[in-house]
Amino acid sequence: MKKVLSAFLAVATIAGSLATAVPAAKAHDGGRVAAGVGLGLLGGAIIGGAIANSRPAYGYGYAPGPVYVEEPACRLVRERFWDGYGWRVRRVQVCD
Repeated sequence: MKKVLSAFLAVATIAGSLATAVPAAKAHDGGRVAAGVGLGLLGGAIIGGAIANSRPAYGYGYAPGPVYVEEPACRLVRERFWDGYGWRVRRVQVCD
């Protein structure tokens, strides 16, 4: 809800600054075109904010649940061994 309100306030601020900065047009339409453009931008911002905050659509309307698999507790252990020429160290995986 905070994102929608923030988007609405941002659009309202921009629309208000455009309305005060632009001089009045000399057309004889009584400002109906400007009002239509402004309300169209405002409506588009509201609908766009609502779509952006909605849940993503998954395949057939549901998402698969999370799957928790408990792995065995394994760790790497350093092991010394004689290879015939000298002592070496290798890592061996040990699972409990």
